[in-house]
Amino acid sequence: MKDLLATSIKYQHGALYVLDQHQLPHQEQWLPCDSSDAMIAMIKKLQIRGAPLIGIGASLLLAYLSEQGLTADELHTQAERLRAARPTAVNLMNCIDRMLATLENEGPAGLSRCAEQLFEEDVDLCNRMAGFGAELIFDGANILTHCNTGSLATAGVGTAIGVIGEVKQQGKQLHVWVDETRPLLQGGRLTAWEMARLGVPHTLICDNMAATLMAQGKVDVVLVGSDRIAANGDFANKVGTYSLAVIAHHHKVPFYVVAPYTTVDPECPDGKAIPIEQRSPAEVQGVSGSFGEVNWAPDNTPVYNPAFDVTPAALVTGWILDTGVYSQEQIAAGVLKTL
Repeated sequence: MKDLLATSIKYQHGALYVLDQHQLPHQEQWLPCDSSDAMIAMIKKLQIRGAPLIGIGASLLLAYLSEQGLTADELHTQAERLRAARPTAVNLMNCIDRMLATLENEGPAGLSRCAEQLFEEDVDLCNRMAGFGAELIFDGANILTHCNTGSLATAGVGTAIGVIGEVKQQGKQLHVWVDETRPLLQGGRLTAWEMARLGVPHTLICDNMAATLMAQGKVDVVLVGSDRIAANGDFANKVGTYSLAVIAHHHKVPFYVVAPYTTVDPECPDGKAIPIEQRSPAEVQGVSGSFGEVNWAPDNTPVYNPAFDVTPAALVTGWILDTGVYSQEQIAAGVLKTL
């Protein structure tokens, strides 16, 4: 397989490496990944994260394993294990299904070609979303984001942050409000890091400050990503997204979800059918990262910790996909079922 280089994953000189996002923003450490056990552990620890990127990462790992001589049966077993690593993110399942179809039709030798195609396709999808989304953003806009949706979450420039980067490239003035994104602080740790790298003016806020900013007229548009979009337009994203959508709807602030077609699940009728991953209580009882670990709650405190929530389609202004920007009327007419 040829060398493939991205911000947070790379296949180089016959080996696969992942940028440990758990250590950002203070440390940039590349971890080798040479087994399904290693990739699954990285996905669960969020060392590799973002719905598009974990699909690409799992695909590259399968291609690597095929080059190490695993048989078709062995590769099939490893693919199924990888497929189950993050239940909400449908990109992972879509990528693995394409790899399995290639394995069935071409044997192990075809997996490297398929993984390369998935990687390069994701780069192209990001560029197209960025172009469509940037057309909606006026000069001088204040944009609010949630979680991390940039090159740390994809093989390309990102989804929502890809739009932001394109807006800057076009020479428009902008400012980004960065939600810290509790409980794992992907906004504070990762999006702020990416904004600085892009040279985009930004301000970090606590998640519970968004309503006040909107009431003061300081937010012009909300851009978020997605881990799965149902056929009716409901979508799952990092927990806290639904709250933002409700607040934006109340204050009449446009609310857009940015995602590639690989995030759409036409077989999923609505948000109620999207599985939501439940994560460790420790993530809410305290916080950990490159700075160490801090616990602020009693050890035995009961915790409810869903990784994602579901935003109803009725709260979405538009869906920015790689094929265009879709309105509520188009979504209601079933356009997502034809992608």
